[in-house]
Amino acid sequence: MGRVEGKVALISGAARGQGRSHAIRLAQEGADIIAFDICEAIPEVPYDPATEEDLAETVRQVEALDRRIVAEKADVRDFAQVQAGVEKGVAELGRLDIVSANAGISGAPNRSEDIPDEQFVNMQEINLTGVWRTCKAAIPHIRAGGRGGSMILTSSDAGLFPYENISHYVAAKHGVVGLMRTLALELAPEHIRVNSIHPTTVDTDMVQNDAIYRLFRPDLDHPTKDDFAEAATRMNALPIPWVEAVDISNALLFLASDEARYITGVTLPVDAGAAIK
Repeated sequence: MGRVEGKVALISGAARGQGRSHAIRLAQEGADIIAFDICEAIPEVPYDPATEEDLAETVRQVEALDRRIVAEKADVRDFAQVQAGVEKGVAELGRLDIVSANAGISGAPNRSEDIPDEQFVNMQEINLTGVWRTCKAAIPHIRAGGRGGSMILTSSDAGLFPYENISHYVAAKHGVVGLMRTLALELAPEHIRVNSIHPTTVDTDMVQNDAIYRLFRPDLDHPTKDDFAEAATRMNALPIPWVEAVDISNALLFLASDEARYITGVTLPVDAGAAIK
């Protein structure tokens, strides 16, 4: 028996990166998957978007593990799209037990007073309000099962302490913590646990791009991945520049499993000690 055998997990932002890793890791431990991703460019996001081909690859890898998956294109800024995707997945797979509200973006770094209004608002729409919409669509289906469940909201170390030049991101990720704690209280009587997970830098496309390199190495005109690695290593207590997506997935799997049956309302860093540095 896998650690989440027979359960169904909903994952937003599942086309690549942490979302794909979560889908694969939960499938390895017996879960069927409901997955969605926008699969489109967002204008102010300074790196290439996930594509429909990326989402199809997530499907292929989950099905290669002999698990079922229902994957849809959906934008967390549109509740109707999210709700329709969740309802289709539950209709096909029969239940919902686990939620990974993972979809998120990073944005171009800037001083707070220089961030354009639309960029600040859109960051909240995706990284905070999008998490709420995912939970809102999922909660009735978890409740209907009467078996309890586990919801894991993806925040960041930037949800625990500030970083200069990304106040739009920091504000959204701090907001996720407040949302998580409130949901944990509201849903506890029904044995639905809610926690947040807080990565340091993760080796994905969202981190490995020129905008992040410039954020961490403003002293250089054209910083490289190696330049970024040097700065990122200084941020962590353990002598590594970043963690891998599967490191976040392993923590998420624990929170989703019955091993964490009495853990709720927790902010769990997976951050190589950055939070204590």
